Amino acid sequence: MAPMNRHPDRHSPYVFDTRELSRRAGTMREVQRSVPAPADLGLQVIAVPEGSDVELDLRLEAVVEGVLVSGTATVSLVGECARCLTEITDEKSFDLQELFFHPGREMEEDERLVDDESIDLEPTLREAVVLNLPFTPLCREDCAGLCPECGANLNDDPDHEHEPDVDPRWSKLVELDVEE
Repeated sequence: MAPMNRHPDRHSPYVFDTRELSRRAGTMREVQRSVPAPADLGLQVIAVPEGSDVELDLRLEAVVEGVLVSGTATVSLVGECARCLTEITDEKSFDLQELFFHPGREMEEDERLVDDESIDLEPTLREAVVLNLPFTPLCREDCAGLCPECGANLNDDPDHEHEPDVDPRWSKLVELDVEE
């Protein structure tokens, strides 16, 4: 199987140079970097806004097989509640961990390579963020949603009620003013 790899764009803020690690197992370096969020990082209902700051706190460690990257990515999220359609803004941290293999060995389809002494962390970030976002984000756990009849936000008016429906066959009787 062909590995999941593309030649890293050295101008990308997600590409890290690994020459400093020199293929010596046990060599490590820590990296803190703020980078702009790539396009389409998220789902339709909640995502990281393109260009917003992604705070990376990483550890790159040389191991026998390649370079092990571990750490966190902290991002701002914007979306809307799946029940009441209220805008949601949040900040969340996602754990990152990926082993980038040195070239020249038999690889599985989903493995990544150290290419020209550099690694591209963008696919790893995408997997960590997108796979851990909620499919139905909520503004709060007990969100009441919208009224199915008129669309009113039930969080703003929990005692929201409507007049009881009258069977259309009896509607003319309701219109009669009966005096006792």
